[in-house]
Order: sequence, then C-alpha cells, then structure tokens
Amino acid sequence: MSSLSSVPLVDIDPSGVFKYILINVYEEVKSGQEPKITIVRGYKRCNYHSDIYDEVQAKLSPLDCEPLAGGRISHDPENKKIHIYGYSQGYGKADHEVTAKLIKAAYPEYTITISDEGY
Repeated sequence: MSSLSSVPLVDIDPSGVFKYILINVYEEVKSGQEPKITIVRGYKRCNYHSDIYDEVQAKLSPLDCEPLAGGRISHDPENKKIHIYGYSQGYGKADHEVTAKLIKAAYPEYTITISDEGY
C-alpha cells in the first residue's frame, strides 16, 4: 500500500456486533496540503478500539494514520441493516454521520441507522 487510492474506505466484518473506529489516512509524503482520506474499520476479533488502530496502522504502513474516534456497529446482513452507535472510551465518540455516509457508499442496498445511545 503506497497510495491513498488503493485503500478501501470501508472494511468491516460481514456480520455481528463489533467496535469500529474512524481513521484519517495521509499520504506518506508530508506537504503543505496533505491529501487525506477518512476510513472506517471494524472487526469482532479486536477487543479494544486501539487494537483495530494498531492492526490498520501496521497494514497501511508507510501511510500515516491518525485515529479520530470510535463506536460500535451492528451488522445484520440477512435484513441488510447496519446500526452505528456508541463511543470509544479511548478515542471518544465518532461522528456517526460520517461513518454512515462511508458505509452507505459501500453498502448501498442497506438501511443504515445511527444512534447516540448505548455503549
């Protein structure tokens, strides 16, 4: 991985309830106007939001990653529903609107809902 264009914007588990984080990814070359993208990552195998970040950072190296915030995702593929809610104790509450927009683009046939309730 060396360019932002090769990084998928959304990578979440195909089903279940799991933590997710929003991450800004920057081109490795630092310039005045840094090109960046915001990505969503969520995996059941990660117990903590920081585990997701560590995994993504290692995978995307040498691109520069910055964790923004987190929450939880409930992914129900049978009913084509994704619910975004909660927050990360370590990173704070993600902007679920941003997350929903990114996920809607990746899962256009799904119903995406967000809530500020719950952990």
